[in-house]
Amino acid sequence: MPNSRTAHCWIALFTVSVLSGCGDIPGLGQPAAKPLAATLTAPVDLSALHLQNVASFDVYPDRNRLHAVFLATATDTKTPYAAYLHSDDGGWHWSAPQAIAPSADRPIESKAGNDIQIAASGENLLAVWQATGELPGMGPLAAAYSTDGGQTWVAGAKPTGSDADQSHPDLLADTDSRFHAVWLDDRDENGYQGLRYARSSDAGQHWELAQTIDDTSCSCCWNRLATGADGGINVLYRDMVPRDMALAQSADFGATWRRAGSVGAFGWQFDGCPHNGGGLALAGDRSLHSVVWTGAENRVGLYHMQSNDNGASWTPPQRLGEGPAFHADIAAGSGRLVAVWDALGPEGSRVYFSESADSGRSWLPARQISPAAASFPRIVATPKGFLAMWLEQSPAGKVWSAAVLQ
Repeated sequence: MPNSRTAHCWIALFTVSVLSGCGDIPGLGQPAAKPLAATLTAPVDLSALHLQNVASFDVYPDRNRLHAVFLATATDTKTPYAAYLHSDDGGWHWSAPQAIAPSADRPIESKAGNDIQIAASGENLLAVWQATGELPGMGPLAAAYSTDGGQTWVAGAKPTGSDADQSHPDLLADTDSRFHAVWLDDRDENGYQGLRYARSSDAGQHWELAQTIDDTSCSCCWNRLATGADGGINVLYRDMVPRDMALAQSADFGATWRRAGSVGAFGWQFDGCPHNGGGLALAGDRSLHSVVWTGAENRVGLYHMQSNDNGASWTPPQRLGEGPAFHADIAAGSGRLVAVWDALGPEGSRVYFSESADSGRSWLPARQISPAAASFPRIVATPKGFLAMWLEQSPAGKVWSAAVLQ
């Protein structure tokens, strides 16, 4: 049930200027859609929970509701704390944040780039994060679930039942209310990570089908789960050799997996950690769209690619933003694609967005949406348009900021 204590964020703080004119989209010979306007919403008020300095967040759309979790620092203990909130109007207003009590039982390692995650299917919600283990900076995944729409939370089972180091999780709920999880761990203790998977049919109370998708992957980049054009499951992750992004797929709800191939065959040879994953979205015409970053020589930057055959092949990489464009995400809705990213400039990192109304064949010039230093943007499609979110620097620390794109 919706939380009656609604924190009505005042809006219209700042509006990004809309590009003038509605000329033809190159190559299509028809009027372009009116460019989206971005209106910033106020940061969610965390004072009731005595929290500040947001370290990590995630947002998951389910039906007409947005579900969000975040990690912030408690003002009295200086330790990370997890909380849940939701929005029924596309991110304009949010419920009062509610603490996820099980998270207080153990310190938390999750942070930006290794974020806390949430997925939802009706009243069933599941949150997963990395807890602190025996060594600082390392630890196993922890979970909490709710069966009453987020009003109460209970500690869930660990996806593998292990206390080994596990990080960079992502979650997806399918149409039959099964929850799918991927993450990285070095269970074989061979010095490098592998991409792992497990499934839960009861919102994280128990786990099944635990297995390895790829036993050699990059150790520091986030993973992204998305539904496929055939109703299957896709996971976008960074491979080991070369350090290009790769796509793995399951056509049987997680029982078996296969590597579909590279998403952008840049041939990037790199023995290190770029700390940068990618974004993946399924459009209404069943095409898959990705945004990936590469450090390959003479090709450093952020790129969009499209697949019209469910990931079997991809269009040539299409550059987005300038050279400094880095962390990125993408969403599809109402016949549009919208990508967001951060880029380092003379005054620090800022968040930008660009949109395409012709299935990614052309993109409008990028526009800045964060007025201050910001990084790690995310974007989701909503019935009201799109919601872009990021971490923004403030005098009190980092805040979770957002803009509605309409």
